Amino acid sequence: MQIYTLFSGSSGNCVYVKDKNTEILIDAGKSAGAIEKSLTALDSSLYNIKSIFLTHEHTDHTAGLEIISKKHHIPVHMTSPSYERIVPSSAFLHSSAKKHDTRYEAEIGSLKVRSFEIPHDSMMNVGYIIENEEGERFGIATDMGHVTNEIEESLTGCNYALIESNHDIPMLKSGPYPYFLKQRILSDRGHLSNECCAELVTRLARSGTSQFTLAHLSRENNTPDKAFSVTRAALDDCGFTSVKLNVASPIVSTLVHK
Repeated sequence: MQIYTLFSGSSGNCVYVKDKNTEILIDAGKSAGAIEKSLTALDSSLYNIKSIFLTHEHTDHTAGLEIISKKHHIPVHMTSPSYERIVPSSAFLHSSAKKHDTRYEAEIGSLKVRSFEIPHDSMMNVGYIIENEEGERFGIATDMGHVTNEIEESLTGCNYALIESNHDIPMLKSGPYPYFLKQRILSDRGHLSNECCAELVTRLARSGTSQFTLAHLSRENNTPDKAFSVTRAALDDCGFTSVKLNVASPIVSTLVHK
């Protein structure tokens, strides 16, 4: 399984997964042109994408869907609440959108995709477990206000995981955001801090996850060095010095290093 973050952060999110002849995207939070350019750099194209799986309806995860649906007619899988929020006002997405219950499964070529619920201030937010025929499992969980039992149980046993490490709490509290926005980010339906991310990562490492990518970092309230150092220290303190860790770039970066 090949996994890349095409974009990561509040300005846009998109993850590319390839296994054999099956290629999918998780979210499409940049323009269709930007996504196509990133895929071209990986010797692929939107013409190769079999399906798109949407986590939730916020713009930094959906920005490219309208034009992609108009030009490529790629099936876009999403939960019913997200469907009801974005599809009725769309000119082209209705023909591509596939509505599902919150917890659903889909088989796309050599990949099985399963959703799980994540608490966030959207109509509905889900993470995904993606598994190939060889049993490799990749988990993605971002935009989460706190870690629930369902999130941890879903991610347990994954080979690779993409986990949100959104903010450094002191930076957020002393930063330029208005008070209401700071409270939103810090709430149980906001975003995950570096420290909470590190706690989750160490627990998942105990279950055998060998590689992690930290994602959805805030430009204003975090730095790649801060996010990396907090989780790296937590892993090392627990004896997981061989566990691989990297931070997703705002542009194309490799998640899996074999």
